[in-house]
Amino acid sequence: MRDMNKIALMVTSAFGLEAVVKRELQTLGFKDLIVLDGKIEFQATLEDIPMLNIWLRSADRVLLKLAEFKAEDFDQLFDQTKALPWDHWIPKDAKITVIGKSVKSTLKSLRANQSIVKKAIVEQLKRKYHTEWLPETGTEYTIQVSILKDVAELTLDTSGLGLHKRGYREDKGEVPLRENLAAALVLLSFWNKDKPLMDPMCGAGTILIEAAMIARNIAPGLKREFISEKWPLIDQAAWSNARLSARAAINPGGTLQISGYDISADRIKGCLRNAKNAGVETDIVFMQKDINDLRLPQTGGIMITNPPYGVKLSNIEEVRSIYRRMDQLFREGEGWSLYLLTADKKFPEYFKRMRPSRVRKLYNGTLQVNLYQYFDSAGKPILNANDRESNAD
Repeated sequence: MRDMNKIALMVTSAFGLEAVVKRELQTLGFKDLIVLDGKIEFQATLEDIPMLNIWLRSADRVLLKLAEFKAEDFDQLFDQTKALPWDHWIPKDAKITVIGKSVKSTLKSLRANQSIVKKAIVEQLKRKYHTEWLPETGTEYTIQVSILKDVAELTLDTSGLGLHKRGYREDKGEVPLRENLAAALVLLSFWNKDKPLMDPMCGAGTILIEAAMIARNIAPGLKREFISEKWPLIDQAAWSNARLSARAAINPGGTLQISGYDISADRIKGCLRNAKNAGVETDIVFMQKDINDLRLPQTGGIMITNPPYGVKLSNIEEVRSIYRRMDQLFREGEGWSLYLLTADKKFPEYFKRMRPSRVRKLYNGTLQVNLYQYFDSAGKPILNANDRESNAD
């Protein structure tokens, strides 16, 4: 049997965040990373799977890459799938789920592709386990068949629920910002724990909670479970050690300058619950306040925000009045940088203080959004040149 400790892993991300995920992986000690659209591939070990799932902030999932091959017809898809050593990964009683996608390929039917792949896996397992029937009563194993330009890629999901599901959020707000995107916004900014950070329309408080977790070095997946925890292939000691190490790495709290405001008292109550669940309730000041009553401190700092976006025409003027207020707010304050995420492409027309230093196209789930980045009044990041270089893509 081949050495199953040597594996190919794939970490997926939203489009536009590949560079952020790459830097996270480098910080965790991984090298020789292959960056592609929406994913990063690299070599690792089975024991790395717990650490990756627990620590990655801006990624979507951690997948085990099993194969990549040409598949222009169903026979090719079936035969090459069946040839793989599925019994090395999947036990006899496993519940087998196959999901799929197909882009610019001959095999367009997702249902047919999924059916062919599952049939091939089941046939291989029945032969290896010397049985005519698989009960599928055990742990779920989710295989994805992704076909792009007639090249099939088979992966096994190690995460289960997406990595944005941290487990701390009760109040999600009206249009929830995914936790991993919120973390990416912080990682893309020039904020560090010694600088003030503000969100004037904080909703569920997600951006600020993720920032506090980054500053405190709290692993985002520390309090949740992952599907591969139930795999017999991964020693339970690897999971225990990864969590013990993560708990030991947490920095003391209570010294951060993080503040969040919202016009809704109920939202602020939700923020407080969410922050407590995340273990950062002493690191953030949440207050009910209308943006029209807000003033920027003269010390300078970073503002990261995802203002409400009115999809209905009746809401658009109200939202754009918020934009005009933000323009006025930044004229009153000095030394502040702004990172604003919105689906409204007309935002720069209302924020006239300066042109965006940079615009980055991102996705919140399936919704395309733009991150408008404005550096301080001198047109420069608050941090020094070395810091800027280290934060650059």
